[in-house]
Amino acid sequence: MRITVFGATGGTGLELVRQGLDRAHQVTAVVRDAARLPADVRERLDVIEADVMDPDAITPAVKGRDAVLSALGARDRGPTTVHSAGIASIGQAMARAGVRRVLMVSAGGLEADAGDGPFTRYVLKPLIVQRAFRNSYTDLAEAERLLRTGDLDWTIVRPGRLTNAGRTGRYRTARDLAVRGGLSTTRADLADCMLDLIDDRTSIGHVISVAS
Repeated sequence: MRITVFGATGGTGLELVRQGLDRAHQVTAVVRDAARLPADVRERLDVIEADVMDPDAITPAVKGRDAVLSALGARDRGPTTVHSAGIASIGQAMARAGVRRVLMVSAGGLEADAGDGPFTRYVLKPLIVQRAFRNSYTDLAEAERLLRTGDLDWTIVRPGRLTNAGRTGRYRTARDLAVRGGLSTTRADLADCMLDLIDDRTSIGHVISVAS
């Protein structure tokens, strides 16, 4: 399978790249600076240095691919448009290239719903998590809206608090609901889940929550 990963030098993006290569996928990483990729990874994949916010620059990176995976992330908690502007640019590039399958990393704290326990639904998420990450979440919500209102074959993946604890092989998922008690997700489990979802046509047009 031919896949393109945006945000490939971040924690989740690097996991997507490594695990994609381990699955024998043909992986393209779109980065601003190829030197930020570990040497052992860089020599095994196609690397395109480009600004994700420039659809013209990234169209060659998505052309002919089976799926595009976005692991873009903000560097701090200040106001940002990296998610929404990034997904808008990626969407334009995909439309030009005739590529339809896209998966985007979002955040489990973005919404409180019936899948959460009472404390998480009414206290932890709305009063603590959403306030702490309000800038990033506002941008993520806009990025999700852009996907929902577009015509790509999208899947939004919402992990819990991300950790580097490694692959557990025991992660849980839920469709269009939060995972009960799913407060954290390892980046390795998130990557494993996203790669599995590429071929899962039933996940198209849905939000998949994942927790380790």
